[in-house]
Formats: sequence, C-alpha cells, structure tokens
Amino acid sequence: MSLTIRLPRPDRTLEPYEVAPARGFPGRIAGPLNRVAFAAAHVVADPLADVDPWLAPAIDWDRTIAFREHLWDLGFGVAEAMDTAQRGMGLDWSASQELIRRSLAAARPRGGLVFSGAGTDHLAPEDARSLDDVIRAYEEQVAAVEGMGGRIILMASRALARVARSADDYLRVYSRILGQVKEPVIIHWLGDMFDPALAGYWGTKDLDAAMDTAVTIINDHAAKVDGVKISLLDKDKEIAMRRRLDPRVRMYTGDDFNYAELIAGDEHGYSHALLGIFDAIAPAASAALAALAGGDAKTFHAILEPTVPLSRHIFRAPTRFYKTGVVFMAYLNGHQDHFTMVGGQESARSTLHLTEIFKLADKAGLLRDPEQAVWRMADVLAVRGIEAV
Repeated sequence: MSLTIRLPRPDRTLEPYEVAPARGFPGRIAGPLNRVAFAAAHVVADPLADVDPWLAPAIDWDRTIAFREHLWDLGFGVAEAMDTAQRGMGLDWSASQELIRRSLAAARPRGGLVFSGAGTDHLAPEDARSLDDVIRAYEEQVAAVEGMGGRIILMASRALARVARSADDYLRVYSRILGQVKEPVIIHWLGDMFDPALAGYWGTKDLDAAMDTAVTIINDHAAKVDGVKISLLDKDKEIAMRRRLDPRVRMYTGDDFNYAELIAGDEHGYSHALLGIFDAIAPAASAALAALAGGDAKTFHAILEPTVPLSRHIFRAPTRFYKTGVVFMAYLNGHQDHFTMVGGQESARSTLHLTEIFKLADKAGLLRDPEQAVWRMADVLAVRGIEAV
C-alpha cells in the first residue's frame, strides 16, 4: 500500500508525492570502524517549559540524552555542546556545562566517546579588551570541562576574532592554551559561512595564509592535538591541509557538502569525521562506515552518496540555519515529539525548504517510519495553512 502526501510547490500549488518504503538501516553498529566518527549532536527543546525561548534555553534533558545513546549505539562519538547544539545561538555557557556534565555521566557506563566544546562564549566579544581576556576565558572553560573528566574540542572564539590584530596573536593564544591542556584536543576551524563573526580567523581573510598559521600552531604542538576539524565547505582546502599535518594529528572533516569522498580518501590519505549532518543521517552513515571498515567501498558510496544532496540542502546559505533542518529530521524520525527548538529557531527555514528536506530524506532512505514521517510532515504543513492529507 502506497503512502501519499500533498506537498507545496514554489508556484503555491500542491502536488501528490508518493513516499518510498523504509530502507531499514540497523539501529546498532555490528563491528569496529576504521574511521573515528563523531556526530555533533543537537539538543531537544522542552516545549512545555514556561520560558520565553528567545531569552533562555529550555531543554528536555531526557530526550537529549536518549538521542546521544542512539548515536553511541550506532558507533559514533558525540561532539558535545558544539554549534549543532545551538551553542552561541540559544545555548549559553551555563546550559552547555549542564549538557556536558549529563552527557559525560551517560557515556561512562557504556564506554561512549565524548569530546566537548570549550571556547570563550561566556565573554561577550565587545567586552574583550585584550588577548589576556581571551586567554582567561578559554582557560575557564577548559578547566570546567577537564574538571568534569571531559576531553576538549577547542572552539573558535568570536572574542579572539574581534581583538586579534595578526597571526602572531593567534599563535600566542593557542600556544598558551595548548601548553596547559591535560589531554590532546581537537581544534575546530569554523568558517564564517557558519558564523559571520569569525571572518578573518587566524589573522587574515586569505584562506591559504590562514591555513599556514593554523598548520604551524597544530604541528608545533602535535603532542597536544588529537586532530583538527575544518569547516570551510571546501574539499580542496581540507585535502591540502590534511597532507600538511603532522602524522600524529587526525583530520576530522567538517565538510557537510563533500564528506563521502573525503572520508573515503585517496592514495595520500583520508579524513576522519566530525559532522553535524551525522546527527540527521546517523543510521545510514553508520551502515556506510561499517561497510568501509569491511573493505566494501562500493556499498559505502551506495549508502552515503544519496545523503549528500540532503546535506547540501540542509546546509545551504545562510549556513548557520542548518540546525533547523537537523532538528526537523529528528522530529520526522521520532526522536522527539515536536518541532520546537531552543531560541525558536524552528522558524529559521521556509515551508518550501522543509518540504525539500522531507523529499530528499525519503529519496535517501532516511525516513525510518514513513507513515509516522508523513503524518508529522502533514502536521507541520497544517500549522502553516496547508492541507496535506
């Protein structure tokens, strides 16, 4: 029996759309992987909290942790309190600490891998007067995460981007922090397409010159760097940087446009993964990575490549609104009972954008219960004045 829903088109008419049967990806990983794969996980908002969403975060902690358990079951590490969790876009440092604490506690009994974001977001960029202010802010967050027994993802700093005047300023700040960390960290280079406040990071808008600075910092402190996550949506830049890294340092792709080919690699090497899109496509990504680990590159590409059009759509400009698509996928697939986000960000994408997510997810076999997904899509459209079923 076919499932059909009426979906809106740009000309304001509705078209019948037939949904494919579920692909049926496994809910658990079957064996070890040959890539380290982190999913940057979202937080589940609490829609019944008596909190104004533009002013303070309200989080459903049980559903938020349950989603992380889903990711661990599929073989992923969790990249915690990152931009996918709306860090700096609704989720403040206080709530981030609680999130990290709860995630680490849930991970310990099951051996789940967690690296957590440490940055400077409790320091408003306009309040930063010097590099020492930035250093103190980094030190405070690093100490907090390490004090909970966590591993660090060293996040890019809006405050540093504001006060730094040269590459030497970045060298000073990162050298100071890396000299103090207890265990090797992952450095996150987040491009300004994700956060416009980070334009000119590493002291220049010239990406090649910026890469020179980043590589110098990383290779000079290779013993303190587990890897680098590069989020520039430019596969050639990532490959070029990957080939320049100290052999002890992993490249973690953050390229939500080209992740399949970057993870597969070439004759010179490959990228590991730390991706926001893995939140939305976790069962398929897990199955693909398991196939790759088993030497079956053909199946890896057959599973993962159909997910790339969905990812490119979710992360299209303005890229910083990608979180809306990630949470919409979690709603369609039953990981939460509502399409409500921290900060009210469910409103950040259009009805037509969400409709295209539904269609691309279906084509990639990512709707785990198509009947449920149809009814949930219909509910979202009904709120927007569209009678879909």
